Amino acid sequence: MVIHLASMKAIRVHTFGGPEVLTYEEAPDPNVAEGSLLVRMCAVGVNPVDTYVRQGTYGVNPPMPYIPGTEAAGEVVEGRMAGQRVAFLGTDAMRMTGCYAELASVRRHDIIPLPDHLSYAQGAAIPVAYATAWRALFDRASTRAGDVVLVHGASGGVGIAATQIAVAHGATVIGTAGTAEGIQLVRQMGAKLVLNHREPGYLSKVKEFTNGSGADVILEMIANVNLDHDLDVLAPGGRVVVIGSRGRVEIDPRKTMGREAWITGVSLWAGGEKALTRAFAGITAGLVNKTLIPTIDTELPLSQAAIAHDLIMQDGTRGKVVLIP
Repeated sequence: MVIHLASMKAIRVHTFGGPEVLTYEEAPDPNVAEGSLLVRMCAVGVNPVDTYVRQGTYGVNPPMPYIPGTEAAGEVVEGRMAGQRVAFLGTDAMRMTGCYAELASVRRHDIIPLPDHLSYAQGAAIPVAYATAWRALFDRASTRAGDVVLVHGASGGVGIAATQIAVAHGATVIGTAGTAEGIQLVRQMGAKLVLNHREPGYLSKVKEFTNGSGADVILEMIANVNLDHDLDVLAPGGRVVVIGSRGRVEIDPRKTMGREAWITGVSLWAGGEKALTRAFAGITAGLVNKTLIPTIDTELPLSQAAIAHDLIMQDGTRGKVVLIP
């Protein structure tokens, strides 16, 4: 039973800065917009973009004070859908905010039904990571069955999602990770080759594995570190999709010419509502048939959001970091 109060517990940010600006406090209950649903939060996904918005460096700054959080999972508490388990992307507050709280108002078209065999924590790991991976693989890279897909950071949230989706669609996945536990996890996800990105020259094994041809698709999580090296192991006509970057990078453009290579980027919302609808449809099918199974690294109380923000930016995570209201 849900008891409605005038206020709820939430994380709020009153000024841009480091993790210390994440304040656990009382906040007003959300106003439920026409056509939206009130959801009681059971788990909240933590993403690198949450840290960029908190720092004021993302380029889209919410008005202060704001509640962080891009995705969550919970139970609908009002209307005809009351009692249904859902995962969702964004809130009425703003697409990249509003989830680090006990309640949220959510647009109906941003909801993914959460199958009974998945926990709420697993549900909170779905919307951002799996939709980003889906759009990178299919909307941007036009990945096909039989392609060789190199997934950097394959033990992270987006990396696990991309590995599972690519394997389910007939691609051969090469993954990278930085710990023994991460390497083992990526193998379990179905990657045919897993490389330790801490080893010097590790990318040379991509050419060996592919008999010299290289990877057809590369999903790049830290482009400022890897992008120029990616071009050395890209197959003719290959596609690099930049999913994340933490700074500028210098590349040799000639490496793209002989291969007629593509370098493109992906942003979760840039494709518009139709792209997200397609991604959600494909993800929902994979969740139902159990080819897509989110993996959780760490669960923390909502009040420890600052710790979660530190964790999500560290190398070596094995799945999703989740906050529990």
